[in-house]
Amino acid sequence: MKKVLVPGLILAFGSIPAFAGGGCSSSAATVANSGDIVATAQSAGDFNTLLAAAQAAGLVETLQSAGPFTIFAPTDEAFAKLPKGTVEHLLANPDQLRQVLLYHVVPGRVMASDVIALSSTTTAQGSDVMITLADGSVMINDATVTATDIETSNGVIHVIDTVILPRG
Repeated sequence: MKKVLVPGLILAFGSIPAFAGGGCSSSAATVANSGDIVATAQSAGDFNTLLAAAQAAGLVETLQSAGPFTIFAPTDEAFAKLPKGTVEHLLANPDQLRQVLLYHVVPGRVMASDVIALSSTTTAQGSDVMITLADGSVMINDATVTATDIETSNGVIHVIDTVILPRG
């Protein structure tokens, strides 16, 4: 696989339905918000666990700053799929939680159409995430992207169905 390091989060192939705005059960796909990443996630209503985790990790102010940032945002359903006790463990360990959350963020505003030639990108946590196409869906590591290009005043949100964890 070709490894490409970019200054932003890269997601999509425009010909894939989930990246054309279809196939998303998340209300986040329909949010039209000129607010920052945090305000937009709050408006969507599907990211309560992510927002609570960002608060516990001390990242809310960062995600409200000028950025820009691109975030692979796991929904509440994605957090619910983690093994029992994982969320509680992370909330009790802010440094570890911060690393997990930063693994979902890439500096820069990167839209779905920018991914065509990429197979990976480096996150704000410092590790790479793998970008692949599997059965017509774009995958970020083991997470399926379900909605893309939710623009905010300081970046863009791409919704994923699984919390991704740094490897290693």
